[in-house]
Parts: sequence; C-alpha cells; structure tokens
Amino acid sequence: MTSSASPSARLDRLARWGLGGLEAIARVIAPLVLRIALALPFLRSGLTRWDGFPSISAGTLFQFEEMFKLHIFGGIYELPMPDLLAYIVAVAEIVLPILLLLGLGTRLVALALLLMTGIIQLVFPDGWANFHLNWAALAIAIIALGPGALSLDHLVGQRRPTEAPDA
Repeated sequence: MTSSASPSARLDRLARWGLGGLEAIARVIAPLVLRIALALPFLRSGLTRWDGFPSISAGTLFQFEEMFKLHIFGGIYELPMPDLLAYIVAVAEIVLPILLLLGLGTRLVALALLLMTGIIQLVFPDGWANFHLNWAALAIAIIALGPGALSLDHLVGQRRPTEAPDA
C-alpha cells in the first residue's frame, strides 16, 4: 500500500524545488551582475579622461587642478599633486573596472574601488545618497560574496594543484 502525499505537501515540495533552482541560478549570476554594476560607472568615467593614451585630456587636468577640492572636517583643501593624481585616477578608472569585469583579483579590486569611492566622497560630499552609497554597497557585496563562478578568479582557483597533506 502506497501513501499518497497530500496536494499541499506536493505543492510545498514543488515550491522548495523551484526556489532551490532559483537560488542556484542567482548564486551564479549575482556576483557577475554586481561586478558589472560597479565597473561600469568607473570605466565610463575613465574613458573620458584620455586624449589617447598616454595623454590625459586637458579637461581632466583642469578638473584636478582647479575644480576638485577635498572637503574634510568643514575645511576645503587643494588636491595634492593634481597632475599626478589625475594620471593615477585615469589609469585606475580603466584598469580596475576591466579587472573587475574579468573577475581577476576581484576582492582586492573591489576594495580599491571602495577606497576610491571614499575619496570621491571627500571631493563630492553631496553625492553620497545618489551614487557613493550604491558604489560602496556594491563593493562591499563583492568583497563579501567573492567573484563568483563566472570569473577568472574561479577558473584560476580550479586549476590550482591540490597540496599534498602533511605527513
């Protein structure tokens, strides 16, 4: 004699199976979407900073020399070494997002972009609610979740030889 599961038990099993599948798909896709969402604003900004590598655009130099100021403890201060800083930021805004999109050095890259976001917040203190909080949240999520299965970090991790146990 076989016992038949009640319709509500079957529905419960079906719902659990469906949610389990949805969760499995999201675990694969979510880290990639987070990486894309954080990389794009920085990459778009970085692409505007150049007049062909290695020449920084005059507009970027003007921004760093004349417009961008640090807002710290109620005071407004000039950026240190603005031309060098402009070049470093221009390179970082291209290299870091590309690494993030590839999922290579993901957690370190997300940390670097989180630090950049903090510095940007000091330059644009009114941008917190519209941009910086979102960028910080994305970076923290990437640091917490890691690169995900669709990343070079994951691929490199799978190819690493296993260590022999200590004898």
